[in-house]
Amino acid sequence: MQDYQPRPDLLHDRVILITGAAEGIGRALALACAKHGATVVLSGFREKALEAVYDQIVAAGWPEPASLPLNLEKADEPLMLGIATTLGDEFGRLDGLAHTAQYIPFLSRIDDYDAEQWEKVLRINLTAPFLLTQACLPLLRAAEAGSVLFQSDRVGRRALAYWGAFAAAMSGIEALMQTLAEETEGNSRIRVNSIDPGAVRTAQRRELYPAEDPNTLPTADSIVNAYLYLLGPDSRGLSGQALSAQTPGAPPRPA
Repeated sequence: MQDYQPRPDLLHDRVILITGAAEGIGRALALACAKHGATVVLSGFREKALEAVYDQIVAAGWPEPASLPLNLEKADEPLMLGIATTLGDEFGRLDGLAHTAQYIPFLSRIDDYDAEQWEKVLRINLTAPFLLTQACLPLLRAAEAGSVLFQSDRVGRRALAYWGAFAAAMSGIEALMQTLAEETEGNSRIRVNSIDPGAVRTAQRRELYPAEDPNTLPTADSIVNAYLYLLGPDSRGLSGQALSAQTPGAPPRPA
């Protein structure tokens, strides 16, 4: 998927909600979506960082975004339904929903895992994406061809030692993706996929691997074209796929 080159107007007149848009991959994706014509709904926990992304998009002359501060740990079903109602009133539809917010506090043995942290990791990385997706399904069905994109990880496809709750959450994300793809196939135009970004130069990666040279890793900006492909019309018909952003070559062909 590394060879995909989006055309400048790929996301013209599309409304795309991105969680984790204040930093890292989410920020890079938000800027890329806006650059390619989308009205981006920026969601994140740190409001000042979110405002900085908002200001950067406006300064560049791209479509004016919307801001949606959201603490995924505290978000419950009524809040998510309220968000969907607000988005419906404002836009009438949702063309894309990209879950890039992820929380990985540390690496630890199962023996030593704190139960409270276990619940928090599952809440942010699995339960909150489920609740937000569920609430937004009517808006995605109202779009010409809605796309749900779950950011996953290699440990969600083959768990590794010390990844604990995050591996469990990512395994759940893969199952959620597959289930929703099956349920929407044949009765809607929604497509549902997951993407593993691979090792990327982000602040979260530095915290987990402090001895690693970040200059050996690709930047978030360099991998987001794969995300654009899955959110845009070029991937129409492609659903239920567990993909990787750093896979060499062209993206898979839709059915």
